[in-house]
Amino acid sequence: MMDHKHRNDEVDEQRQARAIAERIRLEREARDWSLADLAIRSGVSKAMISKVERCEASPTATVLGRLSGAFGLPLSVLLALAEREGERLARRAEQPVWIDPDTGYSRRTLSPANGGQLELLEVVLPAGVRVPYPASAFSFQHQQIYVLDGELEFIEDGRSHRLLAGDCLQLGAPSDCVFVNVTRIATRYVVALTRRG
Repeated sequence: MMDHKHRNDEVDEQRQARAIAERIRLEREARDWSLADLAIRSGVSKAMISKVERCEASPTATVLGRLSGAFGLPLSVLLALAEREGERLARRAEQPVWIDPDTGYSRRTLSPANGGQLELLEVVLPAGVRVPYPASAFSFQHQQIYVLDGELEFIEDGRSHRLLAGDCLQLGAPSDCVFVNVTRIATRYVVALTRRG
């Protein structure tokens, strides 16, 4: 019985070490930093960072504190993101859905809650609904819209795009925009988001 518990603890520690290693690599790559860049910013040697990312060394609290500081994250946030790293699967029944009480517009988060660089959202825009967004809502991310069902009019910076099922639009520079469904049936589309560098 004790051996089984010990093996489970070792497996959990290995999983956690891999999750921390992966989170450090993701945070570094999200900023487009080399190992040398992170070493300079954190005061942790390039060799140690490399070993941590390859799961060849377990970082101390001091090393993690320096790395999280270089990323501009509290250590607790870095560890929380790492703990969620294993959540690579988001089952439909567990995906959070927000519904606008005024319009019935619904937004489902499809992506796992692991802090990955890509976020996918499924939106259902009811018939006759118009949803405006300010440019500031897009200033920190790149977006693409892919229509699954129905028809969507997307207006950005005064220019209108009529999108049908199967059409995909990459948004331009951040500007005020409006999502419009002028039809009599709901429109369903996916929004793919990544952080701007």
